[in-house]
Amino acid sequence: MDFRFCYRPHRYFRSWRERLPPNARRSLLAGPLGLGGAQLFHGLNQRLPALALACPVATFHDLFMMTSEYSTPDFRARFTGQARDAASRATAVIAVSEFTRQQVISHLGVAPERVHVVHHGIRGIPGNPLAGRAEERRERVILNVGAIQKRKNIARLVGAFETVSADWRLVLAGSAGYGSEEILARIAGSPAAGRISVLGYISPAELAGWYARCSVFAFPSLDEGFGMPVLEAMAAGVPVLTSNRSALPEVAGDAALLVDPENPETLGKALRDLTQSEDLRRDLARRGSSRAQLFTWEKAVRETWDVYRQVLG
Repeated sequence: MDFRFCYRPHRYFRSWRERLPPNARRSLLAGPLGLGGAQLFHGLNQRLPALALACPVATFHDLFMMTSEYSTPDFRARFTGQARDAASRATAVIAVSEFTRQQVISHLGVAPERVHVVHHGIRGIPGNPLAGRAEERRERVILNVGAIQKRKNIARLVGAFETVSADWRLVLAGSAGYGSEEILARIAGSPAAGRISVLGYISPAELAGWYARCSVFAFPSLDEGFGMPVLEAMAAGVPVLTSNRSALPEVAGDAALLVDPENPETLGKALRDLTQSEDLRRDLARRGSSRAQLFTWEKAVRETWDVYRQVLG
């Protein structure tokens, strides 16, 4: 079986930095020549090119752009148009969680039998030889990974952090996103500002280092189609606090503290419980490591291949 990795023109030349499998080659996604002879086309980011496609499949990661005001009106309108187009033309839709599957069915009107759940996977934390290291070798660091934006609920996390012991630090790793100005102002005005580090975007190797150093991973996001950082933290042996909504309970299972992300008292208490109890941290780390082993890329490949076979008949 041969594969073509199709790139839009502005990404094509950058793609040469990465090696492809021996049975794959590159094509420009700029016209029918790039797709000639293909039996199936898989769009990986909830949109499809404006071309005649053989057996199109589209992966949907989330629909928060449609369901909440987490972006500009122009971007929301463009995203919605692309999502509706992809959903209407796709022979099959792959959703990265059951939560996202239900959103595709309800918000885009796709027949349930056309929407298949394929969870993301994890192979551990690349470049991190210390992932899962012992509790006594970790630092009093609470880590959050993701864009500094309204949807990630950073302002409430900062409020909860202000209630924990002063010997703990909060580290925020991620680029500035929608609503970041207000969040950064909240951080600057916090009485705990001196213990909060805003790193911006960091490399995978740097991120691996923080997963190895931190003692708590806090991810009280308001809306996630999957929640990859939760899976990464569990694979690294870090105890996780996350939200009881969207796809996050589906990923975390019983291996994390689940809280109402809009309740400051509940969020603060959960964070204090984690920072004060080494036994709780150790128990959640153990359960998280076991939970992460259920999500593998090998399983995702098998399930994606099953969708291909069904589409091709």
